[in-house]
Amino acid sequence: MNYVLDMLEELLNIPSPSGNTLKAIDFLEDEFKSMGISTYKTNKGALIATLEGENTDKEITLSAHIDTLGGMVKEIKSNGRLKMTQIGGYVWSTIEGEYVVIETLDEKTYTGTVLTTAASSHVHGEKTRTIERNQENMEIRLDEKVNNAEDIEKLGINVGDYVFFDPRVTITDSGFIKSRHLDDKAGVASVLGIAKYLVDNNIKPKYTTNFFISNYEEVGHGASAAIPEKTSEFLVIDMAAPGEGQTSDEFSVTICAKDSSGPHDLEMKKKLVNLAKENNINYKIDIYPSYSSDGAAALRAGNDIKVGIIGPGVDASHSYERTHKDAIENTVKLGIVYLTK
Repeated sequence: MNYVLDMLEELLNIPSPSGNTLKAIDFLEDEFKSMGISTYKTNKGALIATLEGENTDKEITLSAHIDTLGGMVKEIKSNGRLKMTQIGGYVWSTIEGEYVVIETLDEKTYTGTVLTTAASSHVHGEKTRTIERNQENMEIRLDEKVNNAEDIEKLGINVGDYVFFDPRVTITDSGFIKSRHLDDKAGVASVLGIAKYLVDNNIKPKYTTNFFISNYEEVGHGASAAIPEKTSEFLVIDMAAPGEGQTSDEFSVTICAKDSSGPHDLEMKKKLVNLAKENNINYKIDIYPSYSSDGAAALRAGNDIKVGIIGPGVDASHSYERTHKDAIENTVKLGIVYLTK
């Protein structure tokens, strides 16, 4: 697990909102190549790494997405602040007070903080508490001497520049990982752990296996194209959703029976549950009421594949998230036996 947690920490500290994932993809490509696994990039910028199996007649594809939530400069305001538009879906209040980095087209970076337009209690009084947190009422305060739009433009900041959220990665002695973007970098780190285990132990998967790292999942079309054509089963490794009324937790691998797009393949679910039972893997079965994944994107695109979803439980999803190393370890274990049994 040390390798998986090291990879997770590195990935969490590489900004990769949807549409700006090249640095993270390049990092992953180098990592797969260091294992001796061949890779290629799709036209859309996704990464596919392939490990030959004992049977090459059909293939299994494991998918996880490297893209995350983020923002983009929508407007340069006359008061020397920035208005932002969202990348991905989240509630505005979850980023209030967050530190951010703005990256310009020539890759200069500037730091700032997301605030409401009525952030000072001593100035705005009750309005500081009651102001609606939405695009109109949120702004970025830059850590630069700027007082108007012209000052900002002189820095080279423009509409369309990316906004990265500070992940604030913390790994506690008790095994918890607290960070933004565990959705789905915990899944990507799990994929690396599965691949490394197979390579290090000279184990061939039962079927040729593709590790598909998508880069537009948070905006809905991550795995809508370029799935290897011999894929028969598509196993998504993405976060599970603990919460009130849910069975998922932060210590187990969850097998998703259904999400907002509908039920997942019954035979794959049975297989995953049986493998977890037979190998003493701590697992849960759950339904995610407000959730979609690369599996749904792949099916909507017309792919004739079976789809299943597993993943570690991530608390407070699309906010400041948390999981535990046990959930990631159980996810890796289930992924390994799924590919080899």
